[in-house]
Amino acid sequence: MSAALSALPAAAAGTDIGNPGVNIAIFAAFVAVTLAVVIKASRNNRSAADFYAGGRGFTGPQNGVAIAGDYLSAASFLGIAGAIAIYGYDGFLYSIGFLVAWLVALLLVAELLRNTGRFTMADVLSFRLRERPVRTAAAISTLAVSFFYLLAQMAGAGGLVALLLGIDSRAGQNVVIAVVGALMVLYVLVGGMKGTTWVQIIKACLLVVGAAVMTVWVLARYGFNLSEVLGAAVAAPGSAGEALLEPGAQYGASETSKLNFLSLALALVLGTAGLPHVLMRFYTVPSSKEARRSVVWAIWIIGVFYLFTLVIGYGAAAIVGPDAIRAAPGRANSAAPLLAYELGGTILLGVIAAVAFATILAVVAGLAITASASFAHDIYASVIKKGEVSPTAEVRVARITIVVIGAVAIVGGIFANGQNVAFLVALAFAVAASANLPTILYSLFWRRFTTRGALWSTYGGLLSCLVLIALSPVVSGKTDPVTGASLSMITDTSVDFSWFPLENPGLVTIPLAFFLGWLGSVTGRERGNEKRAAEMEVRSLTGAGAEKAVQH
Repeated sequence: MSAALSALPAAAAGTDIGNPGVNIAIFAAFVAVTLAVVIKASRNNRSAADFYAGGRGFTGPQNGVAIAGDYLSAASFLGIAGAIAIYGYDGFLYSIGFLVAWLVALLLVAELLRNTGRFTMADVLSFRLRERPVRTAAAISTLAVSFFYLLAQMAGAGGLVALLLGIDSRAGQNVVIAVVGALMVLYVLVGGMKGTTWVQIIKACLLVVGAAVMTVWVLARYGFNLSEVLGAAVAAPGSAGEALLEPGAQYGASETSKLNFLSLALALVLGTAGLPHVLMRFYTVPSSKEARRSVVWAIWIIGVFYLFTLVIGYGAAAIVGPDAIRAAPGRANSAAPLLAYELGGTILLGVIAAVAFATILAVVAGLAITASASFAHDIYASVIKKGEVSPTAEVRVARITIVVIGAVAIVGGIFANGQNVAFLVALAFAVAASANLPTILYSLFWRRFTTRGALWSTYGGLLSCLVLIALSPVVSGKTDPVTGASLSMITDTSVDFSWFPLENPGLVTIPLAFFLGWLGSVTGRERGNEKRAAEMEVRSLTGAGAEKAVQH
């Protein structure tokens, strides 16, 4: 999910651990079961609300499990465990950041969004502002976040197969990317949000159970004593020693590295509350109370899962060893699968492999339906057709959009396969925190907020992120201090235009977006719509009149 944890680099070598046939068989069984669930769920898809929001028929606990499934990507599972195994304390800080982010979502956006919107984030932003320009800006921002997040997940699938399925050719990995994209399109076309939600629920349960089994297994090896696990990790050959238990192993102690970590943490903590595929999940429940309950459930599930990653990460360092992890295809991201193989052999590795692929499928399906809803509902129905379109026609456009998004994601994932696509996930979080969150908070809490302020904030946050990311070390100029190899997207070490020193621009772009939202509102001739602002405030805080907002 984060810049350091995102897509798995495609390795040039296969793997001699486990049995690729077993991994594929377990994954095929998961696909068969979930497809059956999706087909059954699709029988009740009759309206736009059914397709976009699952008929608003999910309970808070069900939606909370689905949110956890949407949020815990393969990068989160494999990446965080690997970061802890290699860097210890610094790796676990990612878990803390992701968890704290949900408190922002719970306290500031979950209930208020559910009360004021219908299907997408743009419903909230356009409630009291000029509809067409604001919906267009919100849709562009949503599509940008969804595309870069989706592209990173698709490219990550190519890297996974190098370790888990033993496919070391680029052509074979590209085939896997195409299969993942095709399954994503199938899930969403057939099941809509209802089918996607059930896939995410199943995947979340599998992920948490798989992580729990590995956690208990690791603890059992050391007499259920976490201190023994930590001691073994510190003493493992190739480990950073006592530095695993202290901050600084990954980022160092320079002033730039400290600012870089602060910037990334700020983007992660604030970006979560602005991720469109997470925000859209709040509309799948029947009331704001259930939206609040769903976030509470998500916090508990995600929190417990990240505690598991602490044991899995240090357990991988102790049992597998940092040297073996670094040498494996996927490097740090291979820590959890390698640990699974050491603990339970081929079968446990196959289960973890299936869970990893299930994770990618569930996340990309959620992203696809969010992007399609944003285009069909915000741009096609509200901007192009000016609201004069039937729900059936709108859903038809959404289905066509899903096919297009799937094709673009497959092509983009194939081109990105083998490259460092970490900047894509970093960009997704930075854009969400910069372009989406300021406009949401201003719309909900500031009566003087205007359309001009919304456009300045959204476009300013989006463009500043794009420019600063392009000029940052994640695109060019970053090299390994030991080997001299390029760690940037552009692998040619002679190319270096990294003018901006931070790898994530959140420290600059988030305050800039808030400032632009304020400046655009106070300097324009337009005045905030006090009557609509008052109505929105009452509706967002009490839920009064919310049903009128969600009826199609």
